[in-house]
Amino acid sequence: MMSLQSKLRQIGEAFATVTANCFHYWRPVTDVPCLIWAETGEENSFHANNRKEEQNIVGTVDLFTKTEFDPLVDEVQETLEGLGVTWSLNAVAYEDETKMIHYTWDWGVAFGG
Repeated sequence: MMSLQSKLRQIGEAFATVTANCFHYWRPVTDVPCLIWAETGEENSFHANNRKEEQNIVGTVDLFTKTEFDPLVDEVQETLEGLGVTWSLNAVAYEDETKMIHYTWDWGVAFGG
């Protein structure tokens, strides 16, 4: 089975091509646009003969921007497609406090034995 860390590094490297402000788990700066991604756990993995045959890791990616119709939205979705993961746009909201548009996607990837 491919190592979890190897798969996560591939995901992080792909997201880093979208914007230089790409972070894993948290955002240390307030510069926008910025992208934050994280794995959030495991769902619906497959076990057989008392071992894990396939692991399905799920996560989120958040894009913060001040640009209406930001082309980075399409770049995030193209990156998700290129990674070969399942994904869905979960939420889009304008945040009055930060004056940012916040997009959130959920993703999942299965890999196994």
